[in-house]
Amino acid sequence: MIRRVLPLLALALVVVVAGCGAGGSGGSGSSTVPAHPADLPPTPRERAAEREAAQRPPAPTCPADAGNCKTAAGRVIALESVDPDGDGDLHLILAGGSITMPGISVLDVNKDLRPKVDPKIGDWAAGAGPVYPGSHRQKQIQVTAVEVWPRR
Repeated sequence: MIRRVLPLLALALVVVVAGCGAGGSGGSGSSTVPAHPADLPPTPRERAAEREAAQRPPAPTCPADAGNCKTAAGRVIALESVDPDGDGDLHLILAGGSITMPGISVLDVNKDLRPKVDPKIGDWAAGAGPVYPGSHRQKQIQVTAVEVWPRR
């Protein structure tokens, strides 16, 4: 009896294994794996980022004739609401742009341009303006235009 069952089991195993391999290039099954990772559908995180980008305001830009003007946009990773020199400026440190160091930009927001409510860490902010050294000799944007999202 075992001599009759073993060939049938071997045949069944071959059929199962062959069925698992279908779908590759040259196979008769339909392929569910894209040829390139860029062809993959967006992940839920990527879709959420696209929706958010569509909702937030556009980043400010520099005038075409401005020589020392730069822009930076990104997530707020730190902020200084109370300026040590007491002039009422708001300093935002962004994970974005490369004004201060690679991937990091500091925005110096004058009290006249300061938003009604300070942004929170994780909020998106963008600014444009001339680049000057800060109090610690770091490069920072003295913003002439600023956007923060979400607006509160």
